[in-house]
Amino acid sequence: MSLAPENTTVKRALSVHAAIGLVAGALLYLVSLTGAIAVFYQEWQRIEQRDAPEMSAIEPAAVQRAVEAVMASEKGKPLTTHLYVHLPVEPLPRTTITTDTQAVHVDRSGRIAGPEEIAWSDYLVQLHYTLNLPAVVGLTIVGGLGVMMLALALSGVVAHPRIFRDAFRLRARDRGGVGLADWHNRLSVWTLPFTLAIAFTGALIGVAYVTAFGVASTSYGGDLEAVYAPIFGAEGKPDKTPAPAPNVAAALDYMRAHHKDADVTYVTLHDPGTAGQHIQILGEHKRRLIFGEYYTFDASGRFHEIAGLANGTLGQQAAASNYRLHFGNFGGLPVKAAYFILGLVLTGICATGTYIWLGKRERRGIEEPRLRALWDAVVWGSPLMLAVTFVLRQASGNDTPLASVFWIGMAALLGAAWFAAKRRGLERALKSALLVSLVAMPLAIWLA
Repeated sequence: MSLAPENTTVKRALSVHAAIGLVAGALLYLVSLTGAIAVFYQEWQRIEQRDAPEMSAIEPAAVQRAVEAVMASEKGKPLTTHLYVHLPVEPLPRTTITTDTQAVHVDRSGRIAGPEEIAWSDYLVQLHYTLNLPAVVGLTIVGGLGVMMLALALSGVVAHPRIFRDAFRLRARDRGGVGLADWHNRLSVWTLPFTLAIAFTGALIGVAYVTAFGVASTSYGGDLEAVYAPIFGAEGKPDKTPAPAPNVAAALDYMRAHHKDADVTYVTLHDPGTAGQHIQILGEHKRRLIFGEYYTFDASGRFHEIAGLANGTLGQQAAASNYRLHFGNFGGLPVKAAYFILGLVLTGICATGTYIWLGKRERRGIEEPRLRALWDAVVWGSPLMLAVTFVLRQASGNDTPLASVFWIGMAALLGAAWFAAKRRGLERALKSALLVSLVAMPLAIWLA
């Protein structure tokens, strides 16, 4: 007896859905979890380094003094290729200057106040972006995970023809059975637009970087910036002849006078201290999804051109909008809170998918105690190790090898799960340890 075409399609979609989920489940869970937490990246920086000077604004002359002070502090070192000035914004009211070798906070007058120490915040973002792997490898994997998440979302809809009709139907609660499956399916429906947006933009960020890297390697002699030039603006012609610091103050004054609608957030100096240097200012446009517009100036602070992210080609505007749509930093704290909650829901969907699969096997008489124990270690061990690394950072300082601690800790938890799979209490022990570590986080902040 042959299956009806609809049943065949559903069964195939279910097979695809389960296969993708099992292959990528653990990494999808980790990327979703870290993405939800990293929504508050700017807020984490303020928590992590509470003594950094803060201000609502800084004068152009003070920025000029700070740039000159940082460039003077780098004499005798190899020339930095770029110097970045982060200007005060509402969620992060700090002025920070970063070069190839250092990052420092400056006070309102432009004096260097001390080093920037946000190792945990940066490690969290890198864990989400690249899984703490080299950029090309990590972004390839994470970009692929974005594609898999898209496939999971779409195959899940195809595999459940009544999924929208039963959007509010919940059956009996049980572990690994229909109750858990109902929650998995309903949450997937309720958050489908968010999941599709996050998966698509995440895949695009990863795949675009890898594609650009490949194009740069084959056609531009490894010059990645040349590949991005048609979108974000081109670099100037290099000239390594020594030159004084560029006139950043003049460029900032020009922005105040001629582009009052743009909130200046970043200043980038390309090849600072050389005759080939130029200034690029990032201005945020309110009520726009683009991350900003680039305004280019020469070393004397004379305006040259706009990159076109705000009013250029559709491709430019789409590329500039991708980042804010993915990270949720376009509508202030309410949007961040929504992204955080939806991100945690997406994390829960990733977690329950594997529990459902394990429950189905157990109901068929196929016991998988080791697989269940390993999945418990992933689900409860990942947030546990994130909390542990935060506490260690507060207790041991900015030089703590956080990525190593996280991955070694996860390996230890997975090893313990494998060997203690048949003993009861592993899941309860992990939950208890997670609760203790979450309580320890505010204590570590208070005691630091």
